[in-house]
Amino acid sequence: MQDAISRRGFLGLAGGGAAGLALCGLAAGQKPAEAASGGGASQERCGRPEVPKREFRAVWVASVSNIDWPSRPGLPARRQKRELLDILDAVRSLGMNAVILQVRPAADALYPSRYAPWSSYLTGWQGRSPGYDPLAFAVEEAHRRGLELHAWFNPYRVSTGSSLRGLAPRSPAREHPGWVVRYGDGLYFDPGIPGVRRLIERSVMEVVGRYDIDAVHLDDYFYPYPVSGEGFPDGGTFRRYGRRFRSKAAWRRHNVDLLVGGLSRQIKREKRYVKFGVSPFGIWRNRSEDPRGSATSGLSSYDDLYADSRGWVRRGWLDYVVPQVYWDFGYGPAPYEVLVRWWAEQVRGRGVELYIGQAAYKIGSGGAWDDPNEMPSHVRFDRRHPGVRGDVYFSMSDVLKNPLGFRGRLARDLYRHPALIPAMRRPGGAPPHPVLLRARNTRRGVMLEWRARGRPDDALYVVYRFGGARRPGACDLRDGRNILKVVPAGRSGTLSCFDRTARPGRRYTYCVSAVDRLHHESPPGGRAVITVR
Repeated sequence: MQDAISRRGFLGLAGGGAAGLALCGLAAGQKPAEAASGGGASQERCGRPEVPKREFRAVWVASVSNIDWPSRPGLPARRQKRELLDILDAVRSLGMNAVILQVRPAADALYPSRYAPWSSYLTGWQGRSPGYDPLAFAVEEAHRRGLELHAWFNPYRVSTGSSLRGLAPRSPAREHPGWVVRYGDGLYFDPGIPGVRRLIERSVMEVVGRYDIDAVHLDDYFYPYPVSGEGFPDGGTFRRYGRRFRSKAAWRRHNVDLLVGGLSRQIKREKRYVKFGVSPFGIWRNRSEDPRGSATSGLSSYDDLYADSRGWVRRGWLDYVVPQVYWDFGYGPAPYEVLVRWWAEQVRGRGVELYIGQAAYKIGSGGAWDDPNEMPSHVRFDRRHPGVRGDVYFSMSDVLKNPLGFRGRLARDLYRHPALIPAMRRPGGAPPHPVLLRARNTRRGVMLEWRARGRPDDALYVVYRFGGARRPGACDLRDGRNILKVVPAGRSGTLSCFDRTARPGRRYTYCVSAVDRLHHESPPGGRAVITVR
């Protein structure tokens, strides 16, 4: 995702723009909520989606420039931990189910690494230890709350400054200055050098091997965003390594392809359950440049960042893709509805999950973003659109500010009901079902107890509640509104939870299922019927 250093500078698109395409009866610029309230053909064709049982709900937590965490460099470890726990608690309270934490903001690390010094965003000095392992702490605490932890890497950025002397002596950029180029106000690794690719691969695989992460996540920074009047200085590298390519652009895309494809294969070999996702710039190519592109007119990841995100989807290298569709409905150069529809077509039948990157930082910034319904309409539109399986917000600090009440809308409306993460499309059966032992009345509400089967520490448990006494076949497990809680696994075989919202005098049926690391769900393990006292 685009961080604060340049995210605003590249979201303005040139050109007059294409008109929005009609979808389910939507006119250009019309929001799904408006179409639904108008009835007629739009309402009949789209219908009203039920609460999704499976939906990826995540937020980016950026460490670069201390955007989200830690709030500033040099905080004591106790304060850093408290801030991170507050973030994770907030994510859970908002009904989300995943955190994408930036663990390698540049050629540095938020964990002890063989391949990078400690990040200055932790301590104020690159190479200085914070006194604990932030990534290990984050993984443990996220999982304790039933959240996925995706480790987010910025692969090629070396520094937001322009001097190597400001880096730690053991920085790989200081050890290999020939790998580094100055471009704009920053330093970058040259993607065309094989040693650079090996360094990045080893850095990522070090984390995959050592930590219990759920996914590796790359953002939109491959070759850097263009600087006006300045070419990326890789002419010598191209002459050395790019002779067989018809153009420098094709060679640059090949370099990025080597990294993405190589990481995909290595991650799958190391741990089958660790996902690999990329969050590219929202426009792959414009239709004016390529008939396969979108009806947009702006900067494109293929031509300007040399990132062939569509190609990665078609080759099956990714488990998920999160295009940054940071524009509003009907926006001329890049209408939100047009890009969502285009991306949904790209993932169709490819086995790649599509989540949409949302610009939470734009809420309340003027124009369409001053409408408090703009961002909620994005979520509802995505739920109506086949192929879209969730949303990711940039960034956490912006969500926590509650712009135009959006934080409250998430907790009380959009994400009021829990949701499971879409299951990975890799081989593997469902886990053993748990055994529901009992339901009983207590002063704290209805207490449910169940016994895990298999590995109790390697799953989540889904608690369903239905009104009245129901036969097993009458319990609809497909509707997300019937999920009462998603409970993190414990270390023991017997688990429990309380239903504090059960109403006295009402009768309920409860059942519990298990979900493994790939998010495959077991059948429910029995049922319990109880009248609340």
